[in-house]
Amino acid sequence: MPGQPGAPHAEDVPYALGSWGHGAPGSIYDYIRVATFAIGPDGRISQWSNRAAEFFGVPASEAVGADPITAFVPRELWQRGRARLERVLAGEEWIGTAPYRDVSGAEGLAEVYVMPADGDPAPGATCLAVDVGRLRTIETDLAASEAVFGQTPTGFLLFDLDLRLQRVNAAFAAGVGRPAAHLTGRQPAELFPPGEADRLMVALRKVLAGGEPILDLRFNGVAPAATGRDGHRRWSLSLFRLTGPGGAPIGVAGQVQDVTSRHVAEREAAGVRRSLALLNEASTHIGSTLDLETTAKELLDVIVPQFCDVATVDLYTALLSGDEGPISGPGVLDGSGELRRVAVSSVVGGASSVLGGEGGLAAVPVAEAGGTLCYPPRSPHARALRTGRSVVPQPGPDPLLRSTLVVPLVARDQVLGLVQLSRAIGSEPFDARDVAIAEELVARAAVCVDNARLYRREHERALILQRSLLPPGKPEATGLEIARRYLPSNNNTEVGGDWFDVIPLPGSRTALVIGDVMGRGLRAAVAMGQLRTAVRTLAMLDLDPAEVLGALDEIARGLGGDDDPAGGQPGAGSVEVYLATCVYAVYDAVTQRCVIASAGHLPPALLCPGEPARMLDVPPGLPLGVGGEPFEEVEVTLPDGAVLGLYTDGLVESRKHQLDEGLRAFRTALTNGSKQLEQLCDEVLDELIPHHGEDDIALLMAKVEALPQDSVGDWRLPPEPTSVGRARERACDWLVGHGLDELVDTTELLVSELVTNALRHGRGEIRLRLLQDRTMVCEVWDDGYAQPRQRRAQETDEGGRGLQLVSLLAERWGSRRTPKGKIVWFELTL
Repeated sequence: MPGQPGAPHAEDVPYALGSWGHGAPGSIYDYIRVATFAIGPDGRISQWSNRAAEFFGVPASEAVGADPITAFVPRELWQRGRARLERVLAGEEWIGTAPYRDVSGAEGLAEVYVMPADGDPAPGATCLAVDVGRLRTIETDLAASEAVFGQTPTGFLLFDLDLRLQRVNAAFAAGVGRPAAHLTGRQPAELFPPGEADRLMVALRKVLAGGEPILDLRFNGVAPAATGRDGHRRWSLSLFRLTGPGGAPIGVAGQVQDVTSRHVAEREAAGVRRSLALLNEASTHIGSTLDLETTAKELLDVIVPQFCDVATVDLYTALLSGDEGPISGPGVLDGSGELRRVAVSSVVGGASSVLGGEGGLAAVPVAEAGGTLCYPPRSPHARALRTGRSVVPQPGPDPLLRSTLVVPLVARDQVLGLVQLSRAIGSEPFDARDVAIAEELVARAAVCVDNARLYRREHERALILQRSLLPPGKPEATGLEIARRYLPSNNNTEVGGDWFDVIPLPGSRTALVIGDVMGRGLRAAVAMGQLRTAVRTLAMLDLDPAEVLGALDEIARGLGGDDDPAGGQPGAGSVEVYLATCVYAVYDAVTQRCVIASAGHLPPALLCPGEPARMLDVPPGLPLGVGGEPFEEVEVTLPDGAVLGLYTDGLVESRKHQLDEGLRAFRTALTNGSKQLEQLCDEVLDELIPHHGEDDIALLMAKVEALPQDSVGDWRLPPEPTSVGRARERACDWLVGHGLDELVDTTELLVSELVTNALRHGRGEIRLRLLQDRTMVCEVWDDGYAQPRQRRAQETDEGGRGLQLVSLLAERWGSRRTPKGKIVWFELTL
């Protein structure tokens, strides 16, 4: 009792004042079998606790009033038990062991403490019984736990419900460099860095709340110097929740193991795996093309940021010229020759020392991709170029970079350039293994670069020729949306003869052309370029499609007429024949009619809104260069939203499938494709060329966009002098109504000149038409076939200056034939 001699003071007992009525989980009574009961003066049970009911398996209703000897003591021990009970009732205290039997007949041994009680008229006794077997088991478990907890080489720790350390073993205390007594009551934030402590607290709360263990949680810490270990350590922690017999949580236990050496070994193994994966990726990624710049970029794609943070590739400028001989020139022998930076890759912003060579070298200008530079003869970079060996320069002044490595590109015992690799602050510096990996990567890239330069000259010639023979940019056409695609075959050293063109014609008309010269190589490409030029020239003459193809046929037959492959020696060779196929179509945006003629080419495809795609029935004709047969043309009306597709045979025919199958697939792709023309082009190509590479592909698609109804003004005038004034009046009113007031004066003057000429030099009814598109077009029709001709009027001439005035004031002007006469037109910019 408090105040008695030898009683502990309140401040010496944990929670002495604040824990009255507090039943903390994990009490020893939750683990041992204990019973309390009372015996009255008559020697029978007077009180029976719930613990006693659990201990003996007898409820209080049956136990109270029973003789404890006959009820719970084996029969052969009744006499001794009776004698002991009498001495207790006489006032004797007794502590000892006694056998007992529960209600099921099972016998056990109990440690009994009997305390007599003063009573009137006779005393009774209070009894406390503990199962000896369970008690010995708990003692054994505690001893084993103490041995494991204290002797295991790994760290053990226990957290209470407030996530404070309740107990740690010597191994954990030694690992963190503090006495075990000083760790009790501390939280993770008092032992580990803030970030790691937060992670540990989150894990502890998760285990305590959910009950699921967490295994192998890795976290970092710092071992004090007193531990004899080297600075930063890495630990592996496994956490699990502790629960009492009733299932209530009583804390969290953890096992901690120092895995610093294992972590270092894992990092080494991971580095080796990354290196092997890097080499494997380089084998498959570098050298996919025969292009120098692409090969250099592929190398940087592999190594940045997987291997380094900043990298550049510099090649000798002589190498880029395409010469196949040895690289030579000023500075090549001492490593100070001119190089061009062909590729740069960086994940570090502002790393100027690498982009400009070694930091502090004023003679090396900063060079981005495409720039040229020269390294001083005594620089590490020049030494690498001169010797063909890798160099690790001293770190420069750039505060962002930690380590740099310079590796020369060497192929066939010749240095082609160099690769610079740098790692930023925070990364590990280059070591011997990194140097070996970098040299292997660069060596593989050097072989690809050397192969690329051997083909560069021919490849560049082919590319220049291909690009020069195709229309630049995105063509524009009145009343049409144009989309086109050109895909060369996989044979980069040869070009094909496919071409297409979009040619604007007067009167809001457009010529659509697609063709294919048979054969491959430069000779076929040259023939294609000649035919394409001829088509443009013939289109300017405003000939009908059939007439254009007829003229092209004559030109194609003449291409090989002077060709003598034998160099002029009689009988040494034969004249080469050039054959080509072609489709020529002219679309009128005002009438929405299209006139088409074909020279042995595949039929155009037409997709009308709400209908499946179909092939137009155009007379095929003979290929250009055969001769002997006239060409025919057909006229079709294209509704608003219709798509006309012109293509070459590479799209629908290959070794993988027949022509009929390809045409059917083309129609299906058009029918099921997107409403957007550009996307439709991509979908057609994706559907039809999964195995492309055998032949060039040209695809030209035009979608009809009908002109607004008020964009055309059309009047018919009688052939009389008053029509000149009417024409001016109609034209001026139409321009004002369309907000084109700034064109009124010029148009009024030029319309007067053209209508006057139609009255003087033409015949029949006069027709005036104004068109508003990207320009304002004015057309005057008459039934005369005589074409207007501009001439230089003398000072004494009274006339002849009308067309000079038209040529001076109009953006463009001209005339073209019609089936019944001619049209004279001019354009004014809006």
